[in-house]
Amino acid sequence: MSKLLSLDAFAKTAEDARVKTTSGGIITLICCLISMILIRNEYLDYSTIVTLPELVVDRDINKQMDINLDISFLNLPCDLINIDLFDETGDLNVINSGLKKYRLIRTGGEVAEILDESAVLERDAPLSEVCKAVQGSDCGSCYGALPQDQNQFCCNNCAAVRRAYAHANWKFYDGEGIAQCEQEGYVQNLRARINENEGCRVKGSAKINRVSGTMDFTPGPSMTRDNIHVHDLSLYLKYKDKFNFDHIIHSLSFGELKEVHLGNPLDNYSFLQHKKFHLSNYYLKVVPTRYEDTNSKLIADTNQFSVITHDRPLQGGKDEDHQHTLHARGGVPGIAFHFDISPLKIINREQHAKTWSGFVLGVVSSVAGVLMVGSLLDRSLYAVQHIRKKEE
Repeated sequence: MSKLLSLDAFAKTAEDARVKTTSGGIITLICCLISMILIRNEYLDYSTIVTLPELVVDRDINKQMDINLDISFLNLPCDLINIDLFDETGDLNVINSGLKKYRLIRTGGEVAEILDESAVLERDAPLSEVCKAVQGSDCGSCYGALPQDQNQFCCNNCAAVRRAYAHANWKFYDGEGIAQCEQEGYVQNLRARINENEGCRVKGSAKINRVSGTMDFTPGPSMTRDNIHVHDLSLYLKYKDKFNFDHIIHSLSFGELKEVHLGNPLDNYSFLQHKKFHLSNYYLKVVPTRYEDTNSKLIADTNQFSVITHDRPLQGGKDEDHQHTLHARGGVPGIAFHFDISPLKIINREQHAKTWSGFVLGVVSSVAGVLMVGSLLDRSLYAVQHIRKKEE
């Protein structure tokens, strides 16, 4: 026992040898208050949820992802808007994959859906299917765009004539003078929408491959001939004082729509230049992102992206704002979204800012530090008071 007494680091003093002062009581109250504040701060740190990112290789690179788009064209009717999606795996018509067109009527601000099945028929179906003979009916004229000496092709409706003209790379304009289009009312309806200055809103979701690609909006139907992608701009060029690609991007996102909102950079972005022959480009870098809670359970599996915008006039020449910048000449008016999918994924995991052991250690350290400082301060004040009493 005597040996243990020599090892005691917590030596006690006799109760009657202790001296209590008023300053010591004040310092004790202050130390208690500070300790309670520090303990509260330690608990807030312990209960706070933080998100720590981790960069890994995306194992879902072979799966398709959704592209969610809501964009309004203020000065372009739906009949003139053509949507193409090009990627490294081929050409895909995204209208048939979930994007829909809605007419923007200026008179009452109403929004009415417009069905664009004819455009899908023109682009997706084989030529022999679109321009085929119908039993019990005459073979409709293709107006020289396709051979008809042996009734190989028959254009019995306006959509078939449009497809035949596109195959021959002829200008279709608004279908004036074509009997099939006149009888179906295509010409009258199209002119009415143009004269009323209708706009168009495109919204919906579509599946895309996780590879680099481009989605563009251009005027007039498109065709690929001899590995060259061409557009029929005849109707767009016919009206000199109408049509431009001023637009408002209400929302643009990649992946499933979840309650987690990342604040995408193109939400509510507007481009209002009022220029007919202009091309707008958006270069997007898409990074897959996963959110997990504190128990490593999935909250959301979405995507983030950054964007660089660039626009130029088709006639080329010097930039109006930067005189030392020279734009290229040529191209097709419209807008294009160039997206590049990253092969890496960001995993954001939620966890407590401190562990339980870290919380206990922080509380002990805070209280011990406060008491040590208070003890030193009390001893210093007591020594000063003792010296003054001796001098007196």
